[in-house]
Amino acid sequence: MQDLEIYIRDLASGAVSGWLANHVDELTLDDTEGNGVVKGSALYEGERLSIALYPGAFGKRFTSLVIEGERLPWNSDLDCARSAWRAMDTEIRCSPGDWKEGEPVEDEKWWRLDHRGEHQVVWN
Repeated sequence: MQDLEIYIRDLASGAVSGWLANHVDELTLDDTEGNGVVKGSALYEGERLSIALYPGAFGKRFTSLVIEGERLPWNSDLDCARSAWRAMDTEIRCSPGDWKEGEPVEDEKWWRLDHRGEHQVVWN
């Protein structure tokens, strides 16, 4: 099982399902409310994907999007973030990919994609 995880700032209602519908098949994700955890599924190249939205991540303005499956539409969190940013035009953040569970994150650099471009930043 592989996963992708990105963080979307000020997520608009329906934005994730609108974006993902162009990349996966048989999408079931009701992200119109956005008041709590939302779970859904889709198919990608015939493989089932699990999709989850977790609002209130990192200071309440960000929603965490996690996509899990054997095959994924993007090769990395950054590729996923780039696609999401182009579709949603709001700040997207993701891990640079070298962090491992259990390692300290105090000096962790994150990718931030927004109207200023792509930059590695400390979250705060």
